[in-house]
Amino acid sequence: MAQFFVTVASREATHPETIQTIYVLEGLALRLADVARLATELLHDPVTETVTWRALTLDELMVEPLPAAAHMLEVAYRPGVTDNAGESVLEGARRLGIAVLDQARMVRRYLLTSGVDPAARAAELTIDLVQTSLIAVPGIDHRSRLRFYQDLISPPAHVQPRVVRVALREADDAELLRISRDGILALDLAEMHAVRDHFVALGRDPSDGELETLAQTWSEHCSHKSFKAKVRYRRATPDQRAAALDPQLYPAFHLLEQDEVELNSLIKTFLMAATERIVAPESAAAHFTLAHGSLRLPEHAWVRSAFVDNAGIIAFGPAHEVSFKVETHNHPSALEPFGGANTGVGGVIRDVLGVSAEPIANTDVLCFGMPDTPAEALQPGVLHPQRVALGVVAGVRDYGNKLGIPTVNGAVLFDSGYSANPLVYAGTVGLAPRDAHPRNVAPGDVIVLLGGHTGRDGIHGATFSSIELTHDTAATVGSAVQIGDPITEKKLLDVLLQARDQRLYSAITDCGAGGLSSAVGEMGAGCGAHVTLERVPLKYAGLQPWEIWLSEAQERMVLAVPPTNLNAFLALCEAEDVEATAIGTFTADGRLRVNYKELEVVDLAMEFLHDGLPQRVLEALWQSPERQPIHAAEGAALPASANLLLQLLAHPNISSKERVVRTYDHEVRGATILKPLVGVALDGPGDAAVLQPVATMQRGLALGCGINPRYGRIDPYWMALAAVDEALRNVVAVGGDPGRTAILDNFCWGDPRQPDRMAGLVRAAAGCYDAAVAFGTPFISGKDSLNNEYRDAAGQRVAIPPTLLISALAEVPDVRRCVSMDLKQAGNRIYLVGATRAELGGSHLDAILGRDGLAGQVPQVDLVAARATFAALHGAITQGLVAACHDLSEGGLAVAAAEMVLAGHLGLDLELDALGGELDVTTRLFSETPSRFLVEVRPGDAAAFESVLAGVALVELGAVQHEALLRLRADGQIVAEVELDALRQAWQAGLSWM
Repeated sequence: MAQFFVTVASREATHPETIQTIYVLEGLALRLADVARLATELLHDPVTETVTWRALTLDELMVEPLPAAAHMLEVAYRPGVTDNAGESVLEGARRLGIAVLDQARMVRRYLLTSGVDPAARAAELTIDLVQTSLIAVPGIDHRSRLRFYQDLISPPAHVQPRVVRVALREADDAELLRISRDGILALDLAEMHAVRDHFVALGRDPSDGELETLAQTWSEHCSHKSFKAKVRYRRATPDQRAAALDPQLYPAFHLLEQDEVELNSLIKTFLMAATERIVAPESAAAHFTLAHGSLRLPEHAWVRSAFVDNAGIIAFGPAHEVSFKVETHNHPSALEPFGGANTGVGGVIRDVLGVSAEPIANTDVLCFGMPDTPAEALQPGVLHPQRVALGVVAGVRDYGNKLGIPTVNGAVLFDSGYSANPLVYAGTVGLAPRDAHPRNVAPGDVIVLLGGHTGRDGIHGATFSSIELTHDTAATVGSAVQIGDPITEKKLLDVLLQARDQRLYSAITDCGAGGLSSAVGEMGAGCGAHVTLERVPLKYAGLQPWEIWLSEAQERMVLAVPPTNLNAFLALCEAEDVEATAIGTFTADGRLRVNYKELEVVDLAMEFLHDGLPQRVLEALWQSPERQPIHAAEGAALPASANLLLQLLAHPNISSKERVVRTYDHEVRGATILKPLVGVALDGPGDAAVLQPVATMQRGLALGCGINPRYGRIDPYWMALAAVDEALRNVVAVGGDPGRTAILDNFCWGDPRQPDRMAGLVRAAAGCYDAAVAFGTPFISGKDSLNNEYRDAAGQRVAIPPTLLISALAEVPDVRRCVSMDLKQAGNRIYLVGATRAELGGSHLDAILGRDGLAGQVPQVDLVAARATFAALHGAITQGLVAACHDLSEGGLAVAAAEMVLAGHLGLDLELDALGGELDVTTRLFSETPSRFLVEVRPGDAAAFESVLAGVALVELGAVQHEALLRLRADGQIVAEVELDALRQAWQAGLSWM
């Protein structure tokens, strides 16, 4: 086997470290002339780079001229991990007609200057789970270099394919739990009993493939078993505020005020039932109950699909539909930030492809530990939040940008509670012709696997995501981490849209968590399926049959193709250079059967696979935290308002995210009407993005989100209402129609088996119901990610803050009427829309003052007032009466006003006495009462604006000034006066480390 290495170096050093790229090449008949052609025609840019090539031998390594350096560090992906650069070299060689290249791997070489600690630099540049490194000191050991390169291209050891029977029938409880734990099955004792009893009845033990199939199908990630559990909810003490809340408007809140209540499935009770009451009120059952046990949508409803497909779908105009899905990729991102986020984006894009739609926009909401966390404060095995943040942002950027999908909306939050468990929410919006998505799997349809090859990537990903992280997770489930390949997914996208339009397939789904096991198992649930695994294209040899079946290798889709369409479909794939393989057929026997040649890997009844999971019974006990009012003396001791404002602007949750947003391409495809950064210098924080998906229609889509985990620490019910309210504020502020808005829920929580965690989850789901029904915003999709906890070696557990993300997708009647948040013209009037109350509990003022958030009232949503406010403001925007609009969220009125000054490069002079003398100055400035906006109105439109807003809380605060500063007055004096430059300096300080 001939082996070579090619070294590519920049002609000019533009980095403190000299960086070179090494390509290690191998081929049975590969010649030096072939390598020379690859090096000169493919592997380097002759204008900016130099290239050399040599045989991979000890002698050649010893004579390779190396630049002077104190140390040399070389980094490469481990064997078996996706190496996109190496795969691109193989593809390039094929296109050049060099078919004798069998393997190609890329190595990045860093030549370090003196004074740099090579071990520390290696720790910064490598991820132990997926990368390996070689550090060379002066007096380099060339034999180590040779072994390093050869190990990268060494083929896996040959293994004999086999199916192992797991001795389950005679296992006692301790053994059952050991099998689950050691196998990373994430099944509890009741579930292991169900599996054992099933195979006892069959008179045999399960195969390794069968046990793995059941584990992934029954995993929290795939089955949402905690959200479908029976829950016995109890509260320790009644809520004294209940009497002030109308049971007709807050029915779920009052339901939970009973001493004890039993809930059967949070999904059906609160989320699906809310959608039914909104979309099909004439057929909806009583509160909290689905009329037919499952959600049924009227034939011509605006909501086309909810809770059943890979993504929710709504109608858009007379001929189109829009899909939306938001996923999480939390555990993988904790272990390998780049790969975790990278594959999270790729996976949610495939969710939209899985409903036959073209992805048109991405979103991302990221939650990290505090960036200034001392290294010694982190638990063993936990990456530093800065490293996690940099890797995650790079992973999001890499996938979306390479695929040509704009990343248009999102948020970045920091909280010490995310230090060990970062949260990575990734979302995608898709566009398709109306009713273009088929769902007609029929016996006899061919099972076709499309896209990337299968390797050990992501094995146990579904079950790994269903358990807590520990100090040794990285060592035990490293195979659950994956690296994405956006170029392969781009080709996949191109071929699927053509196949959809030619109606070549009868059903489609993505190959995500659980791999083929999940995709084929779900598609064939109503009929049956038979798969022959030896047909599955592999990245490399050495995989056991169950590994092929469970692999979560990326960029793969599974389709049901009628036999009469198979040749046309395969020809289309070949023409687009996308690999497609028929791996089996759907059957009519109600069984899932999987073979590897003569080996029987799986033979399960679909009924048991999908309906045999015993329903969980969970306890929930709500203990409301004790809250104390802020004492007047404490308020009097606060720093000056201007200093508080500057501290808030510098808080990483509020400060400029331009360093993140600028790394994403948010304008590709040319349909982003309102971008995430707005204003004079295009650096202001837009409330929501606006897209014009169909160029021939003025109708658009507004995309926004709401999230505030600080409220969740106090009461997840009010956090949920605030999140829905914020998501709606975002889209309404830019011109979105609140009466034509769909929302998504994404719950990230701790261990639901802990009664306090489960109680918070119940309250958040109840809040979702009350908010959705009151606002008339149906849930069309959702996702839960539970067990976001870290357990250290001593057994101590730390859960993340209860976190709910609400994403909103609103129709914009006319994109020409969109409104941005930056100030437009001196002399225009400024109004505060919405009532202000003393609601500082969990606020960001508490955060900068070091308070725990329990002093003061958590913000509460007045559902009647909020709905009227949103409708009235939308009417004013559609009539062209609003010049600028910005919602009030973190930091309250003062921060919102400062952001409008920052974006518009104009000033504001505001008088706060109109808010009422019963509120102190600090509350007027920094309260986070929901459902509020700052609105700029031209003087000539003021009367009409006030007329449209009649009946809504509305006060005029002041006017836009030429002088670029923020002046805030109260009680007859100036309480804060800050110039634009000072505001900007504080605002840009928060993420200066990125």
